[in-house]
Order: sequence, then C-alpha cells, then structure tokens
Amino acid sequence: MTDSVIILDDIDGREAAAFVVAGQLEDFFLTSLDSVVLFPGTICRGVVDQFVKGQGGVFVKLPDGFRGFLRNSKGLSLGEKILIQVTSYPDEGKAIPVTDRIIFKGRGVIITPYAKGINVSRQIKSDEEKLRILDIINESVPEDLVSGIIVRSMAINLDDHTLSEETKALIHLSEKVLSDKGTEIELLVQGENAHALALREWPVFKKCQVFTGGFEKNGILDQLAELLDPRVAMGLGSIFIEPTRALVAVDVNTGNDFSPAAGLKANLQLAKILPRQLRLRGLGGQITLDLAPMAKKDRKQFELAMTKSFKTDPVESTLVGWTPLGHFEIQRKRERVPLRLSLKL
Repeated sequence: MTDSVIILDDIDGREAAAFVVAGQLEDFFLTSLDSVVLFPGTICRGVVDQFVKGQGGVFVKLPDGFRGFLRNSKGLSLGEKILIQVTSYPDEGKAIPVTDRIIFKGRGVIITPYAKGINVSRQIKSDEEKLRILDIINESVPEDLVSGIIVRSMAINLDDHTLSEETKALIHLSEKVLSDKGTEIELLVQGENAHALALREWPVFKKCQVFTGGFEKNGILDQLAELLDPRVAMGLGSIFIEPTRALVAVDVNTGNDFSPAAGLKANLQLAKILPRQLRLRGLGGQITLDLAPMAKKDRKQFELAMTKSFKTDPVESTLVGWTPLGHFEIQRKRERVPLRLSLKL
C-alpha cells in the first residue's frame, strides 16, 4: 500500500470511506441512516413554521417530517415557501441547522448564488496556475451568470476538462434549483454520501490511490474501535474525550511525570493530536478542555500550538479562549454524526 490511500468500503450496509496516511487513519466518513437526519448539503423547499422570539430565528418544516432552524428570519412570513440548505447535524432532540444562503460545492469550485465574481483560494500560490484555472472557468460560464464562483485549493489537481465539466455541471444544477417553481415541501438535492464526499474532499491525485474494499484487511475496523474508547494514550500521559448532552469534555493527565514542565508538555501534545481525535470521533459543538496544570505565562505558547494545529483541520472550528476557571473552549461545527452514535463494532 502507498503512503496515502483512500479506501471505499461499507459498514453494516452503509457506505464508509477511510483516508489513511502511513497506515494511520486520518479521516473517516460514514453515511448516516436516512431515517435519522438529512445529510449536510441537502437542499430542500421548506415552509416557515414558527418564529422564535428573542433569537431572531425561525423553525422551518422540512421533508419527511423533519424540522429545521434558520437563524435569520428577517423578511420572512409564516407559511412562506423558502429554499434552504442543511448546514450540519443537529444536537440530539433539536432541529436541524439550515441556511438560506445556498451553495453548490464541487471538488474544484463552489457556486455561490447571487454573490458575483470569482475568488481564488489563497492556498493557490502560483500565478501561472491561477491564470490556467481562471481561463478554464471564464470559458465555462455563461455571460449572464448571476452567481459567484469560489475556486478551491484542490482545483490545482484537476485537469482542464474535469474542472470545466464540473463548473458547467454545478452552474446547471444551481440554475435548475434557483428557478424552482414548486409550492410543496420537497427535497431537491440530496447531500452526498460517504463515498462521494470522500472523493470530493480528500486529495485524490497522483500520490494518493483509491481502493474499493479492505477495511478489515488494513486494520481500519480496529482503529475505529479504539476511537470508541474515551481514553487516548499520548506518550506524555493521557487524555479523556467524553461527550455529554451539553458539551464535549476533554481532560488532560500528565501520567507519572511530576516535573514542573509536565503540564505544559502534556498540553502541547494535546494540541497536536486534538483536531484528528475530534474529526475521527465526529465531535462538534462546544468543546471544553480541562488542561493539565501549567503556569499562566505558558498559555500563549499553548494558544499558538492550538492555532497551528487547527489551521489545517478541514472542520470549521473557533478557538474561543480561556474561562475564569482556566479551562480552554472551542466551538466546532457539527459536520458529522458522532462516531459513538453511528457505529457499533
């Protein structure tokens, strides 16, 4: 097996995908059961159902009896038909988070309705590559396009034909959805399942091979089983990652190291491994870190380590900062169903 591979398989009849680097699981997608919730990315025609006083939001009726919560209710009226998109998975027992700012996301580009212009990812540094991509897109879009386009960093790995065809297909889909004249609650575009999501979000190019089947052979099931254990050995002590209804608690222990620098070393090790652990466990929402004891003068070093570590994490996270009790808080998008709820090995 090469150093970097994508394995497409299934678990209990559901599509699953693993991104593996040097034998270690780095990311994992598992298709959720349709009966549980609508996938993020799903686009629906919904109906404004109930305003939430004091929050500026509104509940929206969705297909199959689901209920969504839209934070911005400005200009809406009860019973109004609106297009919305599912943004993330909900907390248990709560409405599905939705937005009326719909996007159409591909591997190389994102179509943003009513936001004109072309914006290129800052991660594309080469001027030559930027010109190549812009030439392809300009040749692929109609002159009367009313949407904007965001060029993703992975566009550099797409050949001219693939990038052009994807851009045309997404524009066509966006125009079809935005011109919708239906009046009933209806699902218009289904969010992507695990295999499609993996091929869209993970680096499928020359140095990364794609295999179909092989979870058991390559030890993926064993690595997933380890993620169901709240304890994570770090070498410099251990951490415990324990989700509750209100938040995800992360406790850091120094183990048998009682030296003055033990707390800082354990906390820096946590900063290094935390994004991967949260990503693979599918955890989001409010994350509260109960760190090992360290001097206040060391907090800046810890913050810098956290910023560096989360910078490359694909899941949107905000490092909120310190509480009066000395805990460190993170707010993280709920992009995935928690592994403990969706997987039983």
